[in-house]
Amino acid sequence: MQNTALTETHIALGAKMVPFAGFNMPVSYEGVNLEHETVRNNVGVFDVSHMGEFLITGSVALDLIQKVTSNDASKLVNGKAQYSCLPNEKGGIIDDLIVYKIADEKYLLVVNASNIQKDWDWISSHNSMGATMKDLSNEYSLLAIQGPKAAIAMQSLTSVDLETMKFYTFEIADFAGIENVIISATGYTGSGGFEIYCKNSEVQQIWNKVFEAGANYDIKPVGLAARDTLRLEMGYCLYGNDIDDTTSPIEAGLGWVTKFSKDFINAEALAKQKEHGAERKLVGFELDERGIPRQGYDIVDSNGKIIGTVTSGTMSPSLGKGIGLGYVPSVLAQPGSKINIQVRKNAIPATVIKLPFYKS
Repeated sequence: MQNTALTETHIALGAKMVPFAGFNMPVSYEGVNLEHETVRNNVGVFDVSHMGEFLITGSVALDLIQKVTSNDASKLVNGKAQYSCLPNEKGGIIDDLIVYKIADEKYLLVVNASNIQKDWDWISSHNSMGATMKDLSNEYSLLAIQGPKAAIAMQSLTSVDLETMKFYTFEIADFAGIENVIISATGYTGSGGFEIYCKNSEVQQIWNKVFEAGANYDIKPVGLAARDTLRLEMGYCLYGNDIDDTTSPIEAGLGWVTKFSKDFINAEALAKQKEHGAERKLVGFELDERGIPRQGYDIVDSNGKIIGTVTSGTMSPSLGKGIGLGYVPSVLAQPGSKINIQVRKNAIPATVIKLPFYKS
């Protein structure tokens, strides 16, 4: 079990620690609902240092990224980030990731913790052009400072004007007394905020100063459980639940990051699927009656026939109702379609809705 540079800090704060993607991670501190509401209304801090970071450099760096990712990284300018995925050769997804253009011929790929080795091996196997690759995952820490008060609470820590930073842009600048920190206007919560990339040796100082700066804004540490409820309310896919090696980006609603203006792995097959339409689609649904949908529950039709599976589900802290994601036949993917979720012995009626569930 790996620790992050802040593991002892989390334990000292009374966090409930659990194994996650091979790391000892804080799942909650004071309770999921409280931490969830902290991020929706104020500002909360996640230690997500388990994520992986790959540096891709050289004159052919972009060529490699264009080959292995579905989005068009040639559109990136310095200081811009892009959500993308790594398609496999069978119509599924190796991983989803964020691509940062740091400079010409210099890119940072941020991948999911559970897929670090898998992604590294996959990208390496397609690096026939000879781009320089470096795995920085064990050297860097990552804090997600999320919530509507994140910019005002953190402004005293940096010379960067946080309020004016646009979504999916980043700057390499001073933060909390440390130089050359990546300050990224990204996150997984739908409530705004920033992600801070720094060296492991720097993260404790940054953590401490972040909590000092946020003291007047009800800042709190937040665990992975609230991270999951926050992302689910936004309808964001979680790798291993909603997307995996068997789900295509078209089925998963990720056609918007699948650009056929360039060639990439399995592009031809995915283009055909987009043209002809996928047989199933990932949808969001709300339960019409009391209940909590969970991953793995069956989705059934009015006759009790299994037509799909819940991939993510929870009781939404913001909405006070059961919500979830799952794959259903495309004919039932339109908002307003009626389905049923098999919660133990009961088939609870549910309605397909247009994502996101939570609208700020």
